[in-house]
Amino acid sequence: MTEASVPFRAGQEGYASFRIPAVVATRTGDLLAFCEGRVGSRDDFGNIDVVLKRSTDGGRTWGPLQVAARNGDALAGNPAPVVLDTGRVLIVHVRNAALATEDAIRRGTVSAADGRRVWVRHSDDEGRTWSAPKEITRETKRPEWRWYATTPGHAIQLTTGRIVVPANHSLPPTGTDNGTEGRYNGGHCLLSDDAGATWRIGYVDDDTDGYINANETTAAELPDGRVYFNTRNDSPSPGTRADAHSADGGRTLAKPLRPQAGLTAPVCQAAVLQLRDPDLLLYSGPADPGFRALMTIRASTDGGTTWRPAYTVDGLPAAYSDLVRIDTDTVGLLYETGDFGAYETITFRRVPVTELT
Repeated sequence: MTEASVPFRAGQEGYASFRIPAVVATRTGDLLAFCEGRVGSRDDFGNIDVVLKRSTDGGRTWGPLQVAARNGDALAGNPAPVVLDTGRVLIVHVRNAALATEDAIRRGTVSAADGRRVWVRHSDDEGRTWSAPKEITRETKRPEWRWYATTPGHAIQLTTGRIVVPANHSLPPTGTDNGTEGRYNGGHCLLSDDAGATWRIGYVDDDTDGYINANETTAAELPDGRVYFNTRNDSPSPGTRADAHSADGGRTLAKPLRPQAGLTAPVCQAAVLQLRDPDLLLYSGPADPGFRALMTIRASTDGGTTWRPAYTVDGLPAAYSDLVRIDTDTVGLLYETGDFGAYETITFRRVPVTELT
């Protein structure tokens, strides 16, 4: 039997809308639910903060809202949190000017100063207080890239200690294109081998053939040490999901991102999480092929090669999501949903592991 709670509801606590969920468990077992708090509307631009709520009882109840990252009256968003082996909580996120829309950034009509820039900050008291933000754009974004987004969802730390942050970008157009075309989307990841002090770009997959248009990407470390990447594909012809594996900690891909026909989904973000006991790779995302609805957790026992439905929440509208291991017996699902639209709430659901196996 699953249990549900609602940490974020549109129109409350000073924000018109809450979107883009991410969730992690701290070393002491608290859950930290992050998302974008959008002040004026549900738009992807404007005055947006990264906000946070804490649960000390496994997601049954949530404490007061706090701001984890802010950019004045402009945008701070796409939180990619990760809890390090030291207990430090790290957030990589992006910033841009309030009126810099994705369309304008992709067209190249926004200055570099107002466009997407990459920042990191950390907490050594499990999210209660935060360090000053540090910009890492020069290390993590190539000059020619226009649009840029971190994951969204949680990042990961590998057993080697390396931090891997999935991300995506767009390229400048050629010919008569304007840059908004899906084929200019590309995927990459960010790597740090010193607990977030310095960063570099790992793999880059940005073929503009219009077949795989990598967009929002998620990652998990498999038990054999490989990293599994799963991405939203904005080219509908081969399917809406694509995936790949890395044998060198995200530095390169063993093969380019390829279609994953085992995951029926609309064009939407999704999340993956590797369980170690049992050995199970999980995927969360809407399962209706044409609409953001039917939130479903799917499972793979072969490192993402094949998938099966494991647990369907309900048939309601649903969109972005993230997954976290709460304890031995329970997985947490943080997801956008509502009775009549996918963006009415960000809901948290406790799912017994037995429901997934």
